[in-house]
Amino acid sequence: MARLKFILFLFVFHIVFFACASNILIPMDAEGQKNHLKAYGITYWVLSKQQKVQWLLNYRGGAFLLPDGEAIRKECQIRGVSFEIISNAETESILLDISSPSKNQDAVILEKAPKIAVYSPKGNQPWDDAVTMVLTYAEIPYVTIYDEEVLDDKLALYDWLHLHHEDFTGQYGKFYGSYRTAPWYIESKQAAEELAGKLGYAKVSEEKRDVALKIRNYVIGGGFMFAMCSATDSFDIALAAEAVDICEPMFDGDASTANYQAKLDYSKTFAFTNFTLERNPSVYEFSSIDMTRKRQMQKETDYFSLMDFSAKWDPVPTMLCQNHTALVKGFMGQTTAFTRSELKPTVLVLGENKINNEARYIHGIKGKGFFTFYGGHDPEDYQHRVGDPKTELELHPTSPGYRLILNNVLFPAAQKKKQKT
Repeated sequence: MARLKFILFLFVFHIVFFACASNILIPMDAEGQKNHLKAYGITYWVLSKQQKVQWLLNYRGGAFLLPDGEAIRKECQIRGVSFEIISNAETESILLDISSPSKNQDAVILEKAPKIAVYSPKGNQPWDDAVTMVLTYAEIPYVTIYDEEVLDDKLALYDWLHLHHEDFTGQYGKFYGSYRTAPWYIESKQAAEELAGKLGYAKVSEEKRDVALKIRNYVIGGGFMFAMCSATDSFDIALAAEAVDICEPMFDGDASTANYQAKLDYSKTFAFTNFTLERNPSVYEFSSIDMTRKRQMQKETDYFSLMDFSAKWDPVPTMLCQNHTALVKGFMGQTTAFTRSELKPTVLVLGENKINNEARYIHGIKGKGFFTFYGGHDPEDYQHRVGDPKTELELHPTSPGYRLILNNVLFPAAQKKKQKT
């Protein structure tokens, strides 16, 4: 009799404990979350404490499921992140529902906080770049590196690399036409030449080429590279032009290679092919890859749509497209969007403007690694110009455009599943 009572006690205790135990759900839909950007920071913070997180793809805008704990609840409150306490029974019900073959949803385990590096000149301020701004706002730590560290093979220390709005062709951002007499242009050109000389190069273009090759090898070896604006097309151009000089005398002191367009090797690029370079040094454009000068739309009608992927069959692009809206405001940059006809067939388009036949957000695999290219400069500054004030992200805590950046930041934390399509 006593043994029967003991067994009954254990059974009841188990039921009560299971019902009382809980998890923290961070909703990421438009109605349930008041600060989407800082929610990513909370998720990263939990991962940094060696605790696992589940990313609920296509469930309430890509919600995060965290282990419950007083410290996590307090951190959410401090950072202004909306959260819900749900029982283990509710958690099991949600996960069971998500697992149904009829639902385009999935739960992906995030295992560790990725080590993040931002490739950026040492003198740049954090507000010069959308990624550094959102990492700072979301309270996600990162390390700034530049050419010295890249050429010294320090990339292997990091899981995720962002390329600042760099010009890997050695043409100083193609600012020559409008800003060649501006003090900041003269100073930045001189600084780049001094750095190249210090590293043993006669030309900035040759040094940047080798930096691009090191980054290429980092990705092939298993790294994740994310680039925005001019870092996207100038990176691929540098790879294609590895064996030729595409710089005019005002950039590197000597003539370019004769008929260099015909000598480009598109097999070396990540995303783009059959593009035509802009030969005029006074034109603020690198090549036909960019759609900026071809676009005919106003700010009020400039939007792009996110693609809909199968969460269970294609978890990688699904992760990268998590958002509380499928329609994202467009924004411009030196490289605003990508010409669809010049994308390699292996590249996935994650976001597009069909009316203008342009790709805004693309992803691909190179070797063992991944890359994502995102057109434009700042998701909440439509036409960012030199000298414009920085974006105050406190005014845009639910920005869909900035969410795409943070999706990429968390992606390396996920247990990798092989894509089916």
